[in-house]
Amino acid sequence: MAQEPDSAAVGDGEPRPAAPRFAALAIGLAAAFQLGGYECVRSSANTLFKQAYGTEGLPYIMAAVPLALLAVLYGYGRLLSRLRPRRTLFVTSLLSALAIIACYRGIQAGWAPARGALYLVREVYIVLLIEQYWSFLNSRLGMKVAKQLNGPICGLGSLGAFLGGWAVEEYSQVLGTAALPLFGALAMLPAAFLSDWAYARCGEPSPAEDGAAPVETDSLGVKLFRRHKTLLFLLVVILATQAVSTMLDLAFQGELQRAIPDPEAQNAWSGRVYKWLSLAAAFSQFVLCPLLVSFLPLWLIHALIPVGNALACGVLAAHGSLGTAVAAYLFFKTMDYSLFRAAKEVLYIPFSFDVRYRAKELIDAWGYRFGKGGASLAIAFLQSLKVSVTISLLATVGVASAGVWLAFILPVCRAHAAGKGAPARAPGQAT
Repeated sequence: MAQEPDSAAVGDGEPRPAAPRFAALAIGLAAAFQLGGYECVRSSANTLFKQAYGTEGLPYIMAAVPLALLAVLYGYGRLLSRLRPRRTLFVTSLLSALAIIACYRGIQAGWAPARGALYLVREVYIVLLIEQYWSFLNSRLGMKVAKQLNGPICGLGSLGAFLGGWAVEEYSQVLGTAALPLFGALAMLPAAFLSDWAYARCGEPSPAEDGAAPVETDSLGVKLFRRHKTLLFLLVVILATQAVSTMLDLAFQGELQRAIPDPEAQNAWSGRVYKWLSLAAAFSQFVLCPLLVSFLPLWLIHALIPVGNALACGVLAAHGSLGTAVAAYLFFKTMDYSLFRAAKEVLYIPFSFDVRYRAKELIDAWGYRFGKGGASLAIAFLQSLKVSVTISLLATVGVASAGVWLAFILPVCRAHAAGKGAPARAPGQAT
């Protein structure tokens, strides 16, 4: 495996000094703005939706998310073919800001469906944009540098999210919950310009960089799954992680609604939880990730995370309360935002442009939301049968989902270690 030089091959074929580190800094700062704004959208969208439709409506809106995201990803694939990665990211960033503003106007006009639309926009835009950031980074960072920098990149994003959580906590009762999503739209502008600067400085990835004959594919990259079995396994892993996430999210939101029914107080309390989540994730990203990902075998890291989540869900099943629900939710999200993300992105580096920019979006954007939506639909189906969906039941499903996660991530790690399932990258893209 080649050593990673302190440069990156770019579209014009010329290496540029320290390009990987500049890419990491610029995209990390873009993620800080993006995730800071997202915190203002996330808590507010939850609260506004529950005001109109109650917690019993959450499984239904979650189930609608994958359909909305699939339509958006198809449009993204068409844009990618026409505009290439750099302009596609810029355009989708601006369109996301406009969508949030449109939802705000609808809510202000008293149109209840705008609250559901905001929830859908919230679920769709953040994964669409963040995965484009990682597609770029996975094209510019080699294996060695990625193991060092993926954690701190996530850490910059978490610092922004921490500030966003603080803003929600401080200003929910001052400005009103409905106004906070505007901060998310505003934060999109510096994020768009920072990511565009990273492309301008480090070059725009293209299929020609792979050094191999292009493979015919479609806008969504579905055909690539027939060529690389590990992509299917990765998709199952993501579905399982989001089943765990959904069970813990529903447990957390249900207990929160019961304990703090007042909307403004609930939103402030929720913002406080996400603020501390961001701080915990930042510690893991800046301190634990560079150490663990650099020195521990990748398979061991990927095995320990689902085992830890299974244990957290087990405690929640045995001792259900707002405190244990928050603790299990925080553990999952901390690992998901830091160690799991940093270790997972390394798995994509050897793959081709189309895997990194198309199949990855299908796995890590649509897979995330389909796993969440599918699990939510199952819960909604149980509710329709008058089954009592208790916190214990949610936690038990979480344990089972963590077991599936563990079973499928280990073969992916073995294939990665053996160099199977991915074509060699071009000479300038050392792995």
